[in-house]
Amino acid sequence: MRQMPTREQLEKSRYVRHLARRSELWRLTRRSVPRGVAIGLLVGIFALIPGVQMIGAALMCVPCRGNIPIAAAMTFVSNPASTFLIIPAALWVGGLLGFPVDMAAFSELYRNGAGVGEWIGWLLSDAAPSLVVGLLVISVLVSAIGYFLTIFIWRGIVLRRRRRRLSRAALAPAE
Repeated sequence: MRQMPTREQLEKSRYVRHLARRSELWRLTRRSVPRGVAIGLLVGIFALIPGVQMIGAALMCVPCRGNIPIAAAMTFVSNPASTFLIIPAALWVGGLLGFPVDMAAFSELYRNGAGVGEWIGWLLSDAAPSLVVGLLVISVLVSAIGYFLTIFIWRGIVLRRRRRRLSRAALAPAE
């Protein structure tokens, strides 16, 4: 997160200057934060390509009016540690939906520490439809859960602040 450019730095770039000036993409509001969370989770899980995830999330935030920094941060859900959980889950979900996948071949490649070429060869053989459909289903479900969970948490924070304010007003001496 420390290496992420600030809004002021982005305003100096001629390529993204017009986006940096749109304040609704950078402010924390009750609408932009859940949108940013959902977009970041959707792109972060579906894309699985580092670097492309942040750019994709930022570009999707523009028409959806989501918070760009939140979306970029949420793409880190799919990191090298979680990718090894996401891919088998996506293959399993794709298999449940009727797309053939050979999980034994996947396990064998994983156990033997296969190289990138072997993984790509396996993926292009018969696993691609199952993986893509599984990633799509998982990313849509997780982003929807993240969206509604963020709304729920935001509402809880607002209600708690309101209660504190009202209780302080009630305890304050009358003038």
